[in-house]
Amino acid sequence: FQQFSDTGSRKEHVKITSEPKPGFLERLSETSAGMLIGLVTFLLAFYLLFTNEGRALRTAKSLDEGLSLVVPLDSIHSISQQNEGRLVHLAGALSTSKPLFDPSYGLSIQAVKLKRNVEMYQWVEYEDSKEYEENGEIKKETKYSYDTEWKSEVVNSRNFDREIGHKNPSAMAVESFTAVSPNVQVGSFVLSKGLVDKIDDFKQLSLSHLEDPHADVTRRGDYFYHSDNPRRPEVGDLRVSFFYAGLSGDDPHLGSAAKVSLQKFLYFASSVPNLVTSTYFSLSSKVTVIARQRGDQLVPYHTKSGDVLEILYPGDLSVEEMFQKEHESNTMKTWALRAAGWLSMFVGISLMTRIFYTLVDWFPVVRDLVNIGLKAFALCVASSLSLLTISVGWLFYRPLWALLLALLSVVPIVVARSRVPPKKQQ
Repeated sequence: FQQFSDTGSRKEHVKITSEPKPGFLERLSETSAGMLIGLVTFLLAFYLLFTNEGRALRTAKSLDEGLSLVVPLDSIHSISQQNEGRLVHLAGALSTSKPLFDPSYGLSIQAVKLKRNVEMYQWVEYEDSKEYEENGEIKKETKYSYDTEWKSEVVNSRNFDREIGHKNPSAMAVESFTAVSPNVQVGSFVLSKGLVDKIDDFKQLSLSHLEDPHADVTRRGDYFYHSDNPRRPEVGDLRVSFFYAGLSGDDPHLGSAAKVSLQKFLYFASSVPNLVTSTYFSLSSKVTVIARQRGDQLVPYHTKSGDVLEILYPGDLSVEEMFQKEHESNTMKTWALRAAGWLSMFVGISLMTRIFYTLVDWFPVVRDLVNIGLKAFALCVASSLSLLTISVGWLFYRPLWALLLALLSVVPIVVARSRVPPKKQQ
């Protein structure tokens, strides 16, 4: 059964499907399959929690080791052989050997990375479902709505519930890409690929100084449009924007129009007394790097703890600030993985104990009580086992902390038992 309606620019229809209510054996079979998935999820949680603690402690020790060994460089323009193979700290402006080009749109920029982002105006399907029981059947009511949006990925309209009237092109005529400078330096030092990968603070490129590159392309704001009317695009129209990271030149504008604007600025500056113009030319991105010096290259440094130090942050930071940021990043990653491990364990236990809910789901009152009890059980056991696993991970590094966590792992179970009413004396 389907109903169709049109609410403004968004088209929608409702589809209702029904199927017989599954029998007890069928539900039991589905629960058994869920128990297997829960067991796998449960075991993966142990692996994630245990390895995460070892990784976190190893990273922390490596950072402390690096802080005790790092050598700040006096100059980034001279290479000292005394620092060969040592962990060094330096800060300076990025420089690249040549600008990055996109000849299709007639632009270039002196930067480490240039990203072309292509979006297509296309149909998007939204789905909102709800299930209910009626006349002994399970009915599913699904509302499908369609709207047009700019999307960076091609939306396959063949997967739509109703493709007629909502068909998208199968591919984009123009592709997105990211160009990376083959040679990136700070002073006389060449950055490794790993350091270049860390330069990812992309900013949108202003296209206000560029002309339309082709007759079928129109510039509007900071976008190039492949459209007859950018204000009212049609399905299949494209718009292109550009982003850059790691500016390494003094002129952020593009093409010949930039030269004109620069000439106008210099003319204006010469006519105004005491106008400070030097800041206009200090536009190159400045970064701070900690890595191993190998000749004129900055490469990864392998610590005795078994980790790798290859650090880059934007701005001019001290040694202490760099390592502090790395410690903060390590802490955030550790807690995120701990939360993921706990959640995985909770879900695994919930799936494995779901069979008790299935056995009593014919009795609504009992079913609801069992459901609450199973969730509380999963919560307590997941918390206790997570703390216990973390304590085992710390056992070889910090035994006292491991013992404390092991004791804390008993708390959820003790709290749960204390809330159970004592049996009445006979």
